[in-house]
Amino acid sequence: MKTSFDIDKIVFELLSGSRELKSAIKGGIYYQNDRPDGSTDEDVVINTITMTQDFLPQIATSNVNIYVADKKRRIKGTEQLKPNHEKLSELTRIVLDVLRGSRIDGLKLIPESQSILQEASIKQHFCNIRIAWNIQTY
Repeated sequence: MKTSFDIDKIVFELLSGSRELKSAIKGGIYYQNDRPDGSTDEDVVINTITMTQDFLPQIATSNVNIYVADKKRRIKGTEQLKPNHEKLSELTRIVLDVLRGSRIDGLKLIPESQSILQEASIKQHFCNIRIAWNIQTY
């Protein structure tokens, strides 16, 4: 049976193998909790939040979080920090293309949802891509 560590490694290797992604981000690709504390770089962080065990198919849910520094904007005369939509969009497209283009025997991954969330403590927003897994192999 697969474990969440196996799934995280698969996603990590897929994304780390993308030259386009590695050249587009100013930071790194990390497993959950390995992202440097207080990082303000453009980082991609992977984690698996649920995974069934002991029967097939195994069903799992993973997250890919893409962090991007906020951008200063002047709105109605006031300078504010807002999401960098252009960079978030670019990196999200690259990650989704890598995930959708993957072919792994016995595993099906489906990008299930995508949303933008704020990480105010480090003046960043991140795009959360949720992946649904259907795992047919041991």
